[in-house]
Amino acid sequence: MTALRSRLPVHAPMTFVLLIAAAGMVRTLTQHWREGAVLLGGALIVAAILRLLLPTERVGLLAIRSRPIDVLCYGGLGTVISVLAMTITASLLNGG
Repeated sequence: MTALRSRLPVHAPMTFVLLIAAAGMVRTLTQHWREGAVLLGGALIVAAILRLLLPTERVGLLAIRSRPIDVLCYGGLGTVISVLAMTITASLLNGG
């Protein structure tokens, strides 16, 4: 039981990010693609913030590369996805 308790906080940041991403996927699959895409981008931005603020031994699976590269990749991709989802208009989707 103590082994589970000691590991749980390490996986909590990734679990939080995955919950936000799952909510985005649910919104996307229920025909609300714009809200879902913004939530998916938001999950990456949250991952960037957590990677920036938490020490490396506490971020668990969010630590892939060095901290600056992780923050840049998570934050950049999350921002691009969110901005694109918010700026695509109905006229662009309908071909004109």
